[in-house]
Amino acid sequence: MLEIAKTKVALQELLQPHRRSGRRIAFVPTMGALHRGHIALVNGAKDLADVVVCSIFVNPTQFNDPTDLEKYPRPIERDIELLELAHCDILFYPSVEEMYGTNEQWQMDLGELENVLEGLHRPGHFQGVTQVLKKLFDAVHPDIACFGQKDFQQYKVVEYMVNRLKLPLRIELCPTVREPGGLAMSSRNIRLSAAGREQAQQLYKVLKQTKADLPRKTLAGLCEDATQALDNSPGIRVEYFAIFHADDFTAASEASRGRPLIALAAIWVEGVRLIDNLLLSP
Repeated sequence: MLEIAKTKVALQELLQPHRRSGRRIAFVPTMGALHRGHIALVNGAKDLADVVVCSIFVNPTQFNDPTDLEKYPRPIERDIELLELAHCDILFYPSVEEMYGTNEQWQMDLGELENVLEGLHRPGHFQGVTQVLKKLFDAVHPDIACFGQKDFQQYKVVEYMVNRLKLPLRIELCPTVREPGGLAMSSRNIRLSAAGREQAQQLYKVLKQTKADLPRKTLAGLCEDATQALDNSPGIRVEYFAIFHADDFTAASEASRGRPLIALAAIWVEGVRLIDNLLLSP
């Protein structure tokens, strides 16, 4: 049965018996509006640990657009039902007041991770992400935390923070879950019309084409072709398309294309910002 804690004290009371018994705790942080991608993370966490904690918290500090924060869906009753069906053990569902005091300050040096792609186009976003995740990690004290590949740059930011702060947990990257047409599962997808969803499916098709073309084209040529294909697709506005090294998240070059590569993109469809990525080489 799903147990729900709305405060850090109540969460600790639920977790203490598990800790005393030596059970491993896995953590899945979310902002709610759960979908099959989130449930896949919960299922993956169940395979890695004895107890699974999922959090639902729409974190205000990681939104650089107040309108986006206001529009973010919050179907908590449905979310609870999905977690119960997935046999999640504990839901941590705190308020903003529970998570933040007045005039809190947070600034973490994230190096170039904060100056490229998502960091460049969403100033302050990763400061908010690291701020809230540090709070959540301190509240849950998990052995493992699971993150989806769709937010790959976020995963690299969390990896950086965990290593830099020497936090005693392992982070696990879980595969992207997709809708039947290939669109990456996202809580934002519900804001798309049926036509918009069909238009957005072009992104995954272009990513797959980029992977297929990798052996015979330059990296610059791949990015140029992908950007043009997306620009020519109805209803899509491209924000970026780039190829990076998957290990250290630096821009890829021809001289180092033997290293693991990942293509990443952000597009706009019907006023909704969508991101996706695909590993091009192992």
